[in-house]
Amino acid sequence: MINLMRTAGRCLRSGSASFLLSRPADGGVRLATARPLCAASSDIQKDLGDMVKKDKVVVFIKGTPAQPMCGFSNAVVQILRMHGVEDYAAYNVLEDQELRDGVKVFSNWPTIPQVYLNSEFVGGCDILLQMHQNGDLVEELKKLGITSALLNAEKDSK
Repeated sequence: MINLMRTAGRCLRSGSASFLLSRPADGGVRLATARPLCAASSDIQKDLGDMVKKDKVVVFIKGTPAQPMCGFSNAVVQILRMHGVEDYAAYNVLEDQELRDGVKVFSNWPTIPQVYLNSEFVGGCDILLQMHQNGDLVEELKKLGITSALLNAEKDSK
């Protein structure tokens, strides 16, 4: 219900709100759908689609890579740094509530951070950590044409 109210507020502020209402037999007015018909929400979904396609590696985090504002976002940044991934797009969801809410709908994933590789949603911190630990991240980066710095470190140690 709270999310519905937030979305309704954004739609009203943007001037693009329209809701389906019904009048029950008791004479009251009720919302007939839990989804507002809002152009603004579809715009953010289109924008998010464009954002994740623009770069090979995209993360939605709290804060910035230089200054993550939560431990999970920091872990994602550190994992990417360990693999030598420096050229990636990072979006600070704390700067834009519409982005923060929209990315959760876009991915159907309730938490931040969120990681995308080659436009595909990978998951959050826990999934990226698991991929790092079991070696899958090295392989996924290789598919993107990115050689993990951990491979170079492994060669140097031999």
